[in-house]
Amino acid sequence: MKPILLGSVSLLLAGAASAQDYGYSGDTGPENWGGVCATGIQQSPIDLTMAIEADGIMPAIAWTQAETVELTRNSLNFTAHTDAGALILNGVRYDLIQFHFHSLSEHTVDGKAFPLEVHFVHASDDGDLAVVGMFYEEGAENAELAALWNAIPAEGETGTVSGLDLTNFLPADHAGFRYSGSLTTPPCSEIVAWTVLAEPLEASSAQIEAYRGLFGDTARPVQPHNRRFVLEND
Repeated sequence: MKPILLGSVSLLLAGAASAQDYGYSGDTGPENWGGVCATGIQQSPIDLTMAIEADGIMPAIAWTQAETVELTRNSLNFTAHTDAGALILNGVRYDLIQFHFHSLSEHTVDGKAFPLEVHFVHASDDGDLAVVGMFYEEGAENAELAALWNAIPAEGETGTVSGLDLTNFLPADHAGFRYSGSLTTPPCSEIVAWTVLAEPLEASSAQIEAYRGLFGDTARPVQPHNRRFVLEND
């Protein structure tokens, strides 16, 4: 990815991660987010329901093993930075730049929330974003989460994970949902092509509680569809 583009996208996402601008409760909670967050008509997340079946809509995901993943943290969440992969969507290449987690899940399926959701953020040369989301349900301990959780740094510091195979974050079945939406944190820019995979991964109850113990509730409530179509490939 071009350095200039990476810088501009990084600034956008850094703005979205500023703990000084927003929070998840009280005076800085989602109901008080202003700007596009309040006035936009293609906001995310949404309830994935009443989907229209469609073929050939899912991106071609090509993630690899990351030599090093760098973790940064603020008071709200942590972010894992890596360029180990890309995806092709509608003939356009989007390069992987980072991933992060939310609890509970931000998206719901027919009104059902999951205990954890991960978002893999990709950027195109034009500065548009394609985000792939996966759910976690309570089950067996997850080795990839264990490696990440062990490396989460103190606020304002960085941590690293070596040799993380990003393909292990993908479920066996890549079927799921597609729709047009936004960042789920301020500035809530409506530049995101969303893919949310339907088959959940597993995480242990201890891992789920460990995340919540550090960060609490990091999920924006679902937003209105506003006549948007949700497509489903199964």
